[in-house]
Amino acid sequence: MVKRVIYIHGFNSSEKSFKAQQFGQWVSTHYPDIEYISPRLHFDPRVAIIQLTQLIDQHTVLLGSSLGGYYATYLSQLYNIKAVVINPAVKPFELLADYLGPQYNPYQDMHYELTLEHVAALQSLFMTHLPHPGRVMLLQQMGDEVLPFEQAVDYFKQCAQHVEFAGDHSFMGFERYFDTVAKFLKIT
Repeated sequence: MVKRVIYIHGFNSSEKSFKAQQFGQWVSTHYPDIEYISPRLHFDPRVAIIQLTQLIDQHTVLLGSSLGGYYATYLSQLYNIKAVVINPAVKPFELLADYLGPQYNPYQDMHYELTLEHVAALQSLFMTHLPHPGRVMLLQQMGDEVLPFEQAVDYFKQCAQHVEFAGDHSFMGFERYFDTVAKFLKIT
């Protein structure tokens, strides 16, 4: 029985992302007995994974967007728990190599340095094949201007998928999938 839903935000985002708050409000209205957590993650992937691991038990399910989708995929496979990934990063270590150096996260009002160590830490989480593909559902919009949608559709080919034409990286109209997400995660 699901008792906790963890929403995992993306790169240079925060626990206050629109999707996190929107889904959290919906869960609290429709499933008040479910604990909903959207933690503020550290920019260092090693620390972020520790933060998330400390929140996971056998009654936890995950929802992750962008880089949060990458973390959710890794953790779902490691702990054999369900996850829904929204316009997820598949190989963020390839993309973030172009962003090395000073960063500013406006949602956390924080400056930090993105290093090769951070990129290597992300690469260490990559799974070439998902051992439990039935544990993941992909929500993908082809109009994602940040991440290549083809990569996600191919990587998650053995998983449940909802792929939409157009849209953008924020996954426009996410609220249309709340019931679908709840059913897949077995919140209902």
